[in-house]
Amino acid sequence: MKIPVTVVAALTASIGLAQSNPTYVQFSPSTTKGALYRPNSGPPPRVGVVLTHRTANFLSHIATRELSRRGFLVLAMNPRFENNESAVIWDEIALDIKSGVEFMRRQPGIARVVLFGHSGGGTSMSYYQAVAEKGPAICQGAGKLVPCGNMLAGLPAGDGVVFMDAHPGNSINGLRSINPAVIDNDPGKIDPALDPFNPKNGFNPAGPSNYPAEFRQRYFRAQAERMNRLIDSALDKVKRMNSGSYAYSDDDVFVITGGQGARLIGFDPSLRDRTAQPRKLLRNDGTISLRIVDSALPYGAPPPRAPRFGATARVLTVRSFLSANAIRAKNSQDGIDYCSTNNSVPCAVKSITVPVLFAAMGGYTFIRDNEIHFELAASKDKDFIVVEGATHGATPCKECETVPGQYSNSVKNFFDYVATWIDSRFSRD
Repeated sequence: MKIPVTVVAALTASIGLAQSNPTYVQFSPSTTKGALYRPNSGPPPRVGVVLTHRTANFLSHIATRELSRRGFLVLAMNPRFENNESAVIWDEIALDIKSGVEFMRRQPGIARVVLFGHSGGGTSMSYYQAVAEKGPAICQGAGKLVPCGNMLAGLPAGDGVVFMDAHPGNSINGLRSINPAVIDNDPGKIDPALDPFNPKNGFNPAGPSNYPAEFRQRYFRAQAERMNRLIDSALDKVKRMNSGSYAYSDDDVFVITGGQGARLIGFDPSLRDRTAQPRKLLRNDGTISLRIVDSALPYGAPPPRAPRFGATARVLTVRSFLSANAIRAKNSQDGIDYCSTNNSVPCAVKSITVPVLFAAMGGYTFIRDNEIHFELAASKDKDFIVVEGATHGATPCKECETVPGQYSNSVKNFFDYVATWIDSRFSRD
């Protein structure tokens, strides 16, 4: 049965200045909503673009204006878990995307639908497309921390996917950001031999740090070991919930002390984000060069270590942790079991065969991740490019500049490239 959709009103003034005078779209459940952007002029669009995240508000995302301005019909969606990470049940986001794809395919003149995944939206869209192409069998099985349900059978697939600086998954981000020095999840117990903020381990509070190789390897291994302990604890709680021997039968709060803010790549320039192979770099002047691409993001002193709950802890529930924030690993860099979770771009892209574009932003920290996504994608038609000097949101990275205006064309260059990529594959159908 199709989920009912009603277009009810113009969007509020907060996005009223957008390029295409969007209309509000109400989905079911009522917490799922959308904004439909039409081109102001030109021929009727033949391609519809659907974008969403896991929890973020995308109704006025930069892609809505830039892609509608370039002739596409754009549906931006907020999923049912908007601004509520602790409530996320991963499979249900795929149902929200399904309603958006079905809505887009019903629009007059639309012949093709392209999924657009920015940041954590890349995880959502890659998972959706993989299951749409291969069926629920790929998200089930004993190796999955939380197998998907058969409610995901029959998802309508997209015709292509654009990944805009997609991170590998908040499961993988969480693994790489967790502080392994925290003992027994107690903020008052820190193992000094694993403390990333201990100068004896290479930390520099006044500038870039330099962690010895031996410490880095111990640290990455310890991050995985701590994540695995948290997973075992959460699985035990779920087992007891299901058997009736736990205090609650549905869920419980799950606090990860030191669950964020401890990713070494943010402190040590020797871990700088870069491609492993020469790749296409979209230069500010619009030309493309082939080279090893380094992130332009400068390294300085990290923020002062703040023993604040809001700065270092993650507050989830047992089920949201297992569903979208946990992953098995032997170490946090190259020993990750990508398919132990369903929240993983590197796992999902192995099952995607439609055309895919991976675009990394050159002034941020997901360049190598997007190169890995590109390498693993099963699609025969796949492309990878890095946008010089662009922030995670595609705007010019001011702090990356050595001269004013060095990356001033990042937005135009990126969306021109996306539009050409889509047009060359789908607009003539």
